[in-house]
Amino acid sequence: MIWKLVHFSALLLGALTSPTPSPPPTTSTDEGLCRIYNSGRSADCQGRQLESVSWKQFPSTLENIDLSYNKLQAVHADDFLRLPQLRILQLQYNNISHIDNDAFKHNTLLEHLDIFNNSLQEIPATALTPLLNLKRLYMSNNLYKHATLAESFSKFVKLQVLSMGGPLVMGLKKADFQPLKSISLQGFAIKCSSNLSYYEPGSLEVIQTKQMGFDMAIDQRPKALLHMLRDLANKTFSVIQFRNLFEFMYYMGEEDIFQGLKDITAHQLIFHRGKFNENLLRMALLNLQVAPIKRVRLQYIDFARSPTFIDSGAGSSITDLALDKLDLWYISNPDVLRFDWRFTWFNKMKQLSIQYVYFNSVPCDAWAEMEGVEFLDVSNNRLKNEFIFNQRCDYKGTMPNLHTFNVTNNELTSLKDLSLLTKEFQQLQVLDFSNNKLGSAENSQNCIWQKNITRLIAHHNKFVSEALHCLPTTVHYLDLSYCDLDQLDMTYFEKATNLKELLLSGNKIKFIPSKWESPSLQSLALDGNSFGLISKASFQDMPQLSRLRAGNNPYHCTCELHAFVQDTVSKGKVNLTDWPWNYRCYHPEALLNTVISKYFPGQVACDIRLVITICVATTAAVILILMLICYIFDLPWYTKATYQIIRAKYRAHKENAAGESGTFTYHAFISYSHSDADWVRDQLLPCLENSRNPYRLCIHERDFMPGRWIIDNIIDNIESSRKVMFVLSRHFVNSEWCNYELYFAQQRAMGKTFSDVILVVKEPIDPSSLPSKYCKLKKMLSTKTYLEWPQQVNQQAFFWAQLKSVLGKPTMTREGTHSIKSRTSSVGGVAAIGPPMEDSRPEVATPNVDKEAETKTEIINSSNDELSNQRQIPVVAF
Repeated sequence: MIWKLVHFSALLLGALTSPTPSPPPTTSTDEGLCRIYNSGRSADCQGRQLESVSWKQFPSTLENIDLSYNKLQAVHADDFLRLPQLRILQLQYNNISHIDNDAFKHNTLLEHLDIFNNSLQEIPATALTPLLNLKRLYMSNNLYKHATLAESFSKFVKLQVLSMGGPLVMGLKKADFQPLKSISLQGFAIKCSSNLSYYEPGSLEVIQTKQMGFDMAIDQRPKALLHMLRDLANKTFSVIQFRNLFEFMYYMGEEDIFQGLKDITAHQLIFHRGKFNENLLRMALLNLQVAPIKRVRLQYIDFARSPTFIDSGAGSSITDLALDKLDLWYISNPDVLRFDWRFTWFNKMKQLSIQYVYFNSVPCDAWAEMEGVEFLDVSNNRLKNEFIFNQRCDYKGTMPNLHTFNVTNNELTSLKDLSLLTKEFQQLQVLDFSNNKLGSAENSQNCIWQKNITRLIAHHNKFVSEALHCLPTTVHYLDLSYCDLDQLDMTYFEKATNLKELLLSGNKIKFIPSKWESPSLQSLALDGNSFGLISKASFQDMPQLSRLRAGNNPYHCTCELHAFVQDTVSKGKVNLTDWPWNYRCYHPEALLNTVISKYFPGQVACDIRLVITICVATTAAVILILMLICYIFDLPWYTKATYQIIRAKYRAHKENAAGESGTFTYHAFISYSHSDADWVRDQLLPCLENSRNPYRLCIHERDFMPGRWIIDNIIDNIESSRKVMFVLSRHFVNSEWCNYELYFAQQRAMGKTFSDVILVVKEPIDPSSLPSKYCKLKKMLSTKTYLEWPQQVNQQAFFWAQLKSVLGKPTMTREGTHSIKSRTSSVGGVAAIGPPMEDSRPEVATPNVDKEAETKTEIINSSNDELSNQRQIPVVAF
């Protein structure tokens, strides 16, 4: 801020500078080439080392040419001949010693001409005569030996700013500025020699301006200041600046050379550079006590105490300096603060700014003397805690009117000390301690703040989250930007119920806390942090939030972020002040640097209700399909049956842990429906059990053990039987127990030869008409050769022969019966029906054996036609 003010004052006063030119700005353009831009209306030729004006390059449409910082030595008549539209011409910082009289003859529209800091020995009055539209003319710091203006200057009625003079101008005469007597200027600046030789009274009397600047040293003629101030008497100025008033020596005279200030009305008086001792400063301040001047600035002053001053103890000579503002900037000696060895001169000032003075202590009485100060700025002074806070001082009742306290750009480290210093400042509302070293945990405890603080500026410190507890909770505005915060402690924000504007830019915050409650917050800045997730829920407990700045964060482009953006932009309740260009995707990598406003994820990916609906519908469909499959293939029945097998085997294992392997109790287990029991008892059993070598068969009516589980009986007897025979009929298909027996037989056949299963079809069955749960039986009827019970009596003998062939010879059972080894053959692991090897008749007299065998052979030979009626489809493994 201070640099802006200094620069602003310099511009107002017509660019008053020292004879030493500023270094030319660097440029990347090739030497000798000007950059034409702004549709041919502007040319930039600054710093191109040009020795002459390259007019051939200029289009006739040019209105603005910058030829500063070159090596031009003259301005010729044809340099700007072809530029009738020219309005701004900058020729400062060259070596121009001559300007042709006709140089600007064709540039009558020229409004701004800058020939500052060249080598002109005479004011180019003739060359300037055609420029009747001139508004700003800067021609100081040349080698003029006098400052007399030609009569042609009286025609510059539009002139607003004029700077003139140079280091060789030895003085001013009354006639020098007579042509300006009818012109009202905005700014006038005059530069004279560092060794002013003469000043005629009345020289500046004709000048009518709002801003007046003097760049002259009166070391040899200090009384000249009396005449200058007298010429300005009874006039009103916005700014009066004296530059280098005493350049080489301190004023040691007795005469009050500032007595003319009391007759001048000015908004601000500036002393820039020069030497001030205590005596000279006292003269100025004594006159300012009665002068209608309310703002004073001393900047870049070399201050020294007067060696002859003796403190008599009678008090300060300055007791009634009622200024609106006093600026003390870049003073070489901090003793300037303790003027007359007291601070009384600060008593009635409203605003006090002390910068770059580097004082290292504030005595206790200083705070008490500044009772009228409303704004105190002590920034940029390298202050430490002990410099401004003294535990031995009593601060009660001090600074009763202080409204704003600025201690920025210092070396403060303790929030506690700062709070103890300011807690007695009853009217304090604004506190700025930015750019310090505050915020450590050990120096941020037990803080006691003034209850009136509503605005706290603390950016560019080193805060830890625990230090937030040491901040005042009464604030409406809080700036914690660039404080290295990596997380936020919600305890502080819960207490700061009046907070309306919060700035957290440029920190390292990794996530936005959930349930962040701030009922009064209206503006929030979170840009330049490290969080990547943000959602609608992040700020739902901030009902008053209307402005949000959250760009330049490493965002994860997710559905939550998209929903937040869409909701925020569409509703318009919260204004994203830096939207959209500062919002870019950081993750996933495929979307790196994608502008979030162009990120549109799929509806299915982001609509949770749609995702739930699809998931529920898909799950229901899968369940329905599985249920349908279970119904079609009767999977529950198979599951139940498998469970029963496992249970029965487990019980059998516990009851009979050890048993004989490879032997069977029965030759065959007969599975049949209760409706087919008569055929089994009357036909099957007599034929197989009453033969000479009888078969031991198992039927449930006779051989199941009473008291046992039916399932256990079925499984145990199937396991104890060498073969399993199924008597198939329509009644078998409708029997639940027969279906169990069929399934258990199939389970036993896994891993063994499939010849253990014998199918006897008692009555014709269409496999396609069987229920779905009999899919295995369908397969067996389609792939396994089965026996059909013939209804013709003459064919039944052949049936029994076939059945016995499949059963094989009766072998020794566990009961001790003995039989020769069965001569069954197998084809591909499936039992084949061959000619019977034993007599199938009931046991009769031996003489008939040969006849029986002969008959059996005939039956077998004549049965080829019958065999052709049987299904001979190759059998697959079951």
